[in-house]
Order: sequence, then C-alpha cells, then structure tokens
Amino acid sequence: MPRQAIASAYADEPTGPTAAELAAIELEWPLIAAELEVTSAEIVLLTSTAPTELDWRRLRRAERQRLRVLAELAAAEAARVRPAPIGRRRHVRAA
Repeated sequence: MPRQAIASAYADEPTGPTAAELAAIELEWPLIAAELEVTSAEIVLLTSTAPTELDWRRLRRAERQRLRVLAELAAAEAARVRPAPIGRRRHVRAA
C-alpha cells in the first residue's frame, strides 16, 4: 500500500487527546504528581543501602499527600453526581 494511501486512510483519526481527555488529565494531575512522589520515595528506600529516618518520613509524607488528593477528588466527584434533594425529585409516572 503506498504511503499516501496509508496516510489518507488514517486522516480522520484523532492525532492527540481530545479536549475532554485533556480536561480529565488536568483534573487528575494533582493525583498523578502525588503518586510520582510516592514512587520516587519508594525508589530511594529500595535502592539505599541504609535508608535514613528522613527517607521514611519522605515516604509517609508522600503517602499522606496522595490520600489527601484522593479524598479531594472523591469529594469533588461526589458533589458532581449528588442527586437532587428528595423534595425536588421529579417522579416519572408509569404509562
């Protein structure tokens, strides 16, 4: 198959993330950063011949930060999908 035919076959395929995907990444970026910090602290502990108290503190701090960010994301998601109060719900009548 010629190169031009291959290129035109995929011309309508997206070449990058959509706006919605970028928004989701932006929303989750604090969690990504916190998980990277946990991973970095774990690497230091695993590769050190004698981990120090500061190394362990760094890991605990990173884990607390990750939990904080997870709680914030969960609260934001719960607020986003929270149902209407009971008195304001619309009832659908069966036909």
